[in-house]
Amino acid sequence: MTLLHIDSSPLGPASVTRQLTADIVKAWTAARPGTRVVYRDLAAAPPEHLTAELMKVVKFRDLENLNARQQAELTLTDTLVDELLAAETVVIGAPMYNFSIPTQLKVWVDRICQAGKTFRYTEKGPVGLAGGRTVIIASARGGRYAGSPMEAALDHQEAYLKTVLGFVGITDVSVVRAEGMGMGPDARAQALEAAGGEIQRLAALAA
Repeated sequence: MTLLHIDSSPLGPASVTRQLTADIVKAWTAARPGTRVVYRDLAAAPPEHLTAELMKVVKFRDLENLNARQQAELTLTDTLVDELLAAETVVIGAPMYNFSIPTQLKVWVDRICQAGKTFRYTEKGPVGLAGGRTVIIASARGGRYAGSPMEAALDHQEAYLKTVLGFVGITDVSVVRAEGMGMGPDARAQALEAAGGEIQRLAALAA
């Protein structure tokens, strides 16, 4: 079994989502000995944002007369897709920044949404091709949104990721959430404790 571990926060050791993804991977591999972990740090080595020069190669697959930059980005894109498709479990660190996800993670999404590989178009609309795997999103938020009227209006983080994953056929998605992280020490401690409990619950289901 292969687990793909993705971090996207640029905050290094100060990142809550990096702490959460590490704890998730530790608990998951303990529950499933022999799991092979593939690690991708999108903040340490971010893919380039898709300029017009890269769009025609990475998205539209115009592969004639590629320059060195285009070839390198095409190779990286195919590697990112292959990593996703080779993994039975994917753990994604996704902090909320200004109600959405880090740009580094958005670039990863742009790369793995590949027609003919992770989805295909049909006469009845798009069909996901990447189903059959489990995704765990490690979510951190400075405020509290879950279950509130603000969630539908302001959550373009967890909701967006679930939508994109569903688009490529992945519907087995769980969220380990630590929110209210900017609301004082007590709120932070309570959020991390709740997230830890959810991690243990998911690990028990994986065993």
